[in-house]
Amino acid sequence: MDILQALVHGFGVAFQPINLLLVFLGCLVGTLIGVLPGIGPISGVALLVPLTFALKLPPESALILLAGIYYGAMYGGSTTSILLNIPGETSSVVTTLDGYQLAKQGRAGPALAIAAWGSFIAGTLSVVGLMLLGPLLAQWAIRFGPAEYFALMVFGFSTLSALAGKNMAKALIATAFGLMLATVGQDPQSGISRYTFGLLQLEDGMDFLVVAIGLFAVGEVLVLLEEKSHSSAVMAQVGRVYLSLKEFMGALATILRSSVLGFLIGVLPGAGASIASFVAYTVEKRWLGRRGRFGQGDLRGVAAPESANNAAAGGAMIPLLTLGLPGSGTTAIMLGALISLGVTPGPQMFQQHPNIVWGLIASMYVGNVVLLILNLPLVWVFVRLLTVPAWFLLPAVLAVSFIGVYAVNNNPFDLLLMSVFGLVGYLMRKFDFPLAPVLLGLVLGYLMEINLRRAMAISNGEVGFLFSSPIAVVLWILAGLSLFAPTIISRFARRGQLGGDEI
Repeated sequence: MDILQALVHGFGVAFQPINLLLVFLGCLVGTLIGVLPGIGPISGVALLVPLTFALKLPPESALILLAGIYYGAMYGGSTTSILLNIPGETSSVVTTLDGYQLAKQGRAGPALAIAAWGSFIAGTLSVVGLMLLGPLLAQWAIRFGPAEYFALMVFGFSTLSALAGKNMAKALIATAFGLMLATVGQDPQSGISRYTFGLLQLEDGMDFLVVAIGLFAVGEVLVLLEEKSHSSAVMAQVGRVYLSLKEFMGALATILRSSVLGFLIGVLPGAGASIASFVAYTVEKRWLGRRGRFGQGDLRGVAAPESANNAAAGGAMIPLLTLGLPGSGTTAIMLGALISLGVTPGPQMFQQHPNIVWGLIASMYVGNVVLLILNLPLVWVFVRLLTVPAWFLLPAVLAVSFIGVYAVNNNPFDLLLMSVFGLVGYLMRKFDFPLAPVLLGLVLGYLMEINLRRAMAISNGEVGFLFSSPIAVVLWILAGLSLFAPTIISRFARRGQLGGDEI
């Protein structure tokens, strides 16, 4: 009954006119970001964070907007995967395998329809899971002290293997860079300035928004300026976005299985929607065996990854809200935005900020309905966006970046610093350094330092205090396990790829 009462309260927050507008805006912008190849949800969320400050939105409204962009991008990424064989974002890569084959067979409409329905069902089920499991995890985590929080931060850094890309050594370097940025500014205990080089603008530390928008948005624009346009790609005809009852029922079991699997993978900090979509596709291929035509144009080959990546987006909200752990670059930006708004996600979130948590949960129910409406009858509108020339799109992204950053603090120094980080982001991409670990180090580094120093002050410098409680020991064990979990999942997926027919 408590959960139902809290959900009713959440709908009271979500149905406020401003929040309904933000749900629609977030879903719309997220779909556009998913449709346009190259931008991605990380850059999209980073670009919109300054808007939340400029409009002086309360934390619950800001999170509703950013979450709408996040799961909206999961919806939109399927459009280019199916029509152009170009994934709008990484979690839609697997969708190209059967989606584009269906489009070449003149069945782009059913493929787009099953992607929309699968995303809707998975997104709704993931919100139910968030609603039921979130409070339970928060109740368990409410007994955290400095030692437990430090172990939790180590657990957060153990998710690095999922953000590392191809090279773990480069990911460690990127994380160290983020930790270095987290030490800039005044010492949290003594107030002594550290690494400011005499610049008063750095006394408060590195502004998270400046770093995030510089690395992702500005850096992405510089990279895209070098890349060749996809204008030569052949777009399949959409036709009528229609799905027969027989086709829907044939894919329903796949949607349900992939939703559960994607949600469970999404709950694991660091696993992410990309791994979820690939594992779901592999599991369905093995499950159906000769009954499927995977890789040749099977609707279930579209339903599986699209259901899994949307369910994973909902599942990723659980560690973000209850433990303050970002499982991906996008959720790291959301975490940084909440901290900048004066809200630190963690075990106390459900008790101290029910408006934020339950308002978000209720808004996700509404958002999934909005996305279904947007992605079925209006898909042809989003397809037209693929004709937007790069000479217009890229300057627009830069303009939004500069205006957004300046609007937060009205500080010209922020523009200079953002430009520097834009160049850093460009160079990191050129040399294949992952960017998400930088944000992980910047966001978690400060919290990690504070809790370590508190724990040492309480124990008079006794290191064993960090392992003195059962909760801390469990977190240390989980940190060790999570270092290897993504690798095990990826190997399982690769075994499925190599077994039987080629994907």
